[in-house]
Amino acid sequence: MAEEIEVAATASSPLELLAAIVATLPGVSGTAIHYGEVVATAGRDSVLALMTALRDHEACAFEQVMDICGVDWPQRAERFDVVYNLLSVSLNHRVRVIVTTDEQAPVPSVHSIWPVATWWEREAWDLFGIVFSGQPDLRRILTDYGFEGHPLRKDFPLTGYVEVRYDPERAQVVYEPVKLVQDFRNFDFLSPWEAMTTLPGDEKAPRKQEGGA
Repeated sequence: MAEEIEVAATASSPLELLAAIVATLPGVSGTAIHYGEVVATAGRDSVLALMTALRDHEACAFEQVMDICGVDWPQRAERFDVVYNLLSVSLNHRVRVIVTTDEQAPVPSVHSIWPVATWWEREAWDLFGIVFSGQPDLRRILTDYGFEGHPLRKDFPLTGYVEVRYDPERAQVVYEPVKLVQDFRNFDFLSPWEAMTTLPGDEKAPRKQEGGA
């Protein structure tokens, strides 16, 4: 209680007060205010304790997780940011929590705190390959079950590896290596302005007479 009174005394705005309170919660390594929202960085091993505190602390009261998404930074050892966007309906404020991980190290699932997190964790697994430990339903959710790789990784080829189509002769869906047929494509490398030699109305413009101005 004494710590919270001291925090309240040093804060000059509701956002700064919220940031100061979040900074005292388990596992938080730093807080900042960006674009009118509190952003906290934390260690992945403390995710469950931190998220429980954010939900239950009376000054936070984050009843809902609105989104869990990934950001890929391939040049880093821990290449992925896992971003949690939380909303307090009762207090009308938000917080963004960011933890880092790599391709192998799992992040604890928060589905036991907010059941809807299963949807977002499945999406992050499907698109980035981020592993969530304790998640009982870690299946693909946007790509098909036979898809190989994770399409939002920045080292994933833009064309993918395989394509899916329906084969009427075999009467089934088939997977094939991606084929990029260029034979019947027409490429026009001139811009509309370079390719246009006449403009509507040119016939009305006065023409120079031969031998005169």
